[in-house]
Amino acid sequence: MKEGIHPVYHETVIRCACGAEIPTGSTKKEIRVEICSKCHPFYTGKQKLVDSAGRIERFRRKYEKFQKKETPESTE
Repeated sequence: MKEGIHPVYHETVIRCACGAEIPTGSTKKEIRVEICSKCHPFYTGKQKLVDSAGRIERFRRKYEKFQKKETPESTE
């Protein structure tokens, strides 16, 4: 391998806006992020659910005429 072409690898800390610090290694000395796994709603369980039931019902009402097949009444 060639000498002097590889970046310098540092032990660094990832700092989140929530105050969490995660030690890791990188070519940068410090990394700042706005959101991490300790404050992201998906990981904390505070995720907001979209009202998908309302959307589904609206879709079904809109397209129910295509689902209904007019079957002729059978006469016996």
